Amino acid sequence: MKANSHPRLRQVSLAILLAALSQQVMAEEEVIPEYTFMDAIKTGKNLTSFRLRYEHVDQDGLQPGAFANGSANPTGARELDNANAVTLRSLIGWQTAPYHNWSFAAQITNVSKLKDDFNDGTNTIRTNGASNESDRINYAKVVDPDYTDFNQLFVDWTGIKNTRVRAGRQIVNLDNVRFIGDIAFRQNTQVFDGVSVFNKSIPDTEIFLAHFDRVRQIFTTHRSGDLEIANARYRISPTEFLVGYGYFSNFENLGLGNAWFGTGGANLLADQSNKIIGLRLDGTHPFTPNYRAHYTAEYAKQTDYKGGDSRIDAHYYKLGGGFGIDNFNLRIDQELLSSNDGQYAFQTPFGTNHLFQGWVDKFLVTPRQGIKDTFITATYKYGDFLFFVDYHDIRSDEDFFTVNGGASANGNRYGREWNAAVTWNMDKNWMTKLEYGKYTEDDQYAAAANAVTNAASNRGRIQDTEKLWLTAMYTF
Repeated sequence: MKANSHPRLRQVSLAILLAALSQQVMAEEEVIPEYTFMDAIKTGKNLTSFRLRYEHVDQDGLQPGAFANGSANPTGARELDNANAVTLRSLIGWQTAPYHNWSFAAQITNVSKLKDDFNDGTNTIRTNGASNESDRINYAKVVDPDYTDFNQLFVDWTGIKNTRVRAGRQIVNLDNVRFIGDIAFRQNTQVFDGVSVFNKSIPDTEIFLAHFDRVRQIFTTHRSGDLEIANARYRISPTEFLVGYGYFSNFENLGLGNAWFGTGGANLLADQSNKIIGLRLDGTHPFTPNYRAHYTAEYAKQTDYKGGDSRIDAHYYKLGGGFGIDNFNLRIDQELLSSNDGQYAFQTPFGTNHLFQGWVDKFLVTPRQGIKDTFITATYKYGDFLFFVDYHDIRSDEDFFTVNGGASANGNRYGREWNAAVTWNMDKNWMTKLEYGKYTEDDQYAAAANAVTNAASNRGRIQDTEKLWLTAMYTF
């Protein structure tokens, strides 16, 4: 028995060894579980935030003879009331991580009025054609209509190296959002429907190309047309850029009525199609870790495009610079939106215009006499707080008629505006912000003069206005 025990023991040991080795080989050859679409969903990006805002507007009332929409003022009708708006914007959405080079995103927006003593910009009529306490058109404007819709709904494809193709409804912000932006300040943002391509194949260069056939404006109106975008940005340094761009709009009607071309029935039908070609040099050049210089030089030309009105012929420039020391920055700039002899002025219908010519939004559409805005901006960061202040001296490019002055009384000073804000980034999720803007009228601008009497009317005056905003936002 003992003679046979050692061979059997060796056989058992060999069997155990072979089994262990086979288990190890199987473990090494075990296939890693496939990355599934559910994994792509779980590891995606949250597109959810909630923004609560109070906005107060104190605007000088309309002069007798006209309402805010330009209609006749019936006897006994009252002037504009101050606006008090409390609104809540809820963005709820998710974008998946890439799955076989595909990514999907959906985001729903809802804007709800919690206090609606304001004209949300969609009110165009009043009860029985006369003033009524319930008519929101009697209030100053706060362009935040209550609304529910898809804010973004798109699919991304990244099957080509350094390239992203996006199709569907999307937010687009280019450069300083002067020409293309989502108007993120308002509760309802501007979004575009179509296809865009973003490419980084060329070293230090980013190219953005797009074709959009629909835009949803902040009034929640959907406009159809064609917008082609070409934007190429070359990175001179990590903080300095040279940008060339072309924006080709074949939107005949962007809902601006006769604002681009002045009064007159025929002008209501003017085709607003236009193209903008421009070049921008912009950046911050650091000299030391604590000291830096800011600079901007930009020029663009706007002309008619694909049947657009021939009066569309104007140019744009922005020149400025400044410096930064530690957490403090100061700069002075001048921006010109020129006039075509008072027939038309440079327009930026797809830009985030709230950020320009002051926050009070007196110049979202450029008056036909153009704008020359000289402004000083200062910022200071202290811990989690950011302080901002600026001052604007806003003049025209061409002289304009003044109220009750007739054709012989011309002016070129629209007014002055200063803005101030403090932002508190409480943590990575919470942000609160207090903002204030005050516009003061100088020469009393009149949009047009009567062709017979040469008397300019009060209608179209850009009057004294103060605005206050208090915002709280939670982002996931």
